[in-house]
Amino acid sequence: MSALLPTYARSGLSFARGDGAFLVTEAGERYLDFASGVAVTALGHAHPHLIAALTEQANKVWHVSNLHHIPEQERLGERLCAATFADRVFFANSGAEAVECAIKAARRYHFKSGAPERYRLVTFDGAFHGRTLATIAAGGQAKHLEGFGPPVDGFDHVAGFDIEAVEAAVGEETAGILIEPIMGEGGMREVSWPFLQALRALCDEKGILLILDEVQTGVGRTGRFYAHEWAGITPDIMASAKGLGGGFPVGACLTTEAVGSAMTAGSHGSTFGGNPLAMAVGNAVLDVVLAPRFLEGVAQMGLRLKQRLAAIVDEHGDVVEQIRGQGLMVGMKCRIENQKLLAALRDRRLLTVQAGDNVVRLLPPLIVSEAEIDLACDTIDAACVALKSDARVRV
Repeated sequence: MSALLPTYARSGLSFARGDGAFLVTEAGERYLDFASGVAVTALGHAHPHLIAALTEQANKVWHVSNLHHIPEQERLGERLCAATFADRVFFANSGAEAVECAIKAARRYHFKSGAPERYRLVTFDGAFHGRTLATIAAGGQAKHLEGFGPPVDGFDHVAGFDIEAVEAAVGEETAGILIEPIMGEGGMREVSWPFLQALRALCDEKGILLILDEVQTGVGRTGRFYAHEWAGITPDIMASAKGLGGGFPVGACLTTEAVGSAMTAGSHGSTFGGNPLAMAVGNAVLDVVLAPRFLEGVAQMGLRLKQRLAAIVDEHGDVVEQIRGQGLMVGMKCRIENQKLLAALRDRRLLTVQAGDNVVRLLPPLIVSEAEIDLACDTIDAACVALKSDARVRV
């Protein structure tokens, strides 16, 4: 019997090491990793620049707490602000913590602006913002809320991406709107650029804040540094994590000056957030992701992946009916149970991730090659053939 809480339905696989886009078991079996630890290992496994940065910092100092100045934290914050809309950054350890900070910052902004009654956020059905009590309330999914008592107050859910429905949900207590540019856990559902633009305009009109959860879509995953750049808008607050640390726990809440200045000393904090080890790795990730032509390469690989997958839909539409997503954040909407396709791929040593709405997610590392994309798509094709020929699977 395991000593661990039984909160995960684990695959049973165990990996001894990683190399680029591959994970290797103790027995030497190589798996092509198109899960990336759920979009976390953005630069693949054992990236030499990340290893060097972490090792160098580990030989200096690991942790001092935010009671003291941390130079590498200041540097990463300045680089994130220079590359985005933001003026201020708060560092945490995870996406959920980054979203929690975003929620608190929105409420605090209105409190400091003389409107403490503005504390509610408009959110969207099917969203996923984390596993804390506040973030499961923001997501509003029954399967995440079950058994944890009354949901945290302050969230008004809207079904679908309907600007009129959003406007109707905005009231005198509304502090802002919280949305993912692509709903990862929610089935890789894309939010259209015009809808994001309409949300930005609505927030400006009503004097409320636009908050983007870019925990999964950020740090190059869609072919831009952050996904909202495709829509030509900027948020007031943004949560980032996952790929930001390349596998090391790093979360960040980015804000404008107006919002950030409301978060005064003692209003928020984190013991581990922004420690020297995390900041060394975060800076190393930006060295790679913000290098000239890197994001262009991500976009090109994303296009190749979607083109290959489109051919699979044409050939195996009775297994995979639709391709969703952008860049290297892609979902296959299945006609069969998504767990069956996921298992068939794992049996062929291709790792993927399930998502809501009967979707299988493909989240390869941003350094993935054409050959690795082709290998993954050949594997998906073979799995579809096998599933259709298996009399036990109804397609």
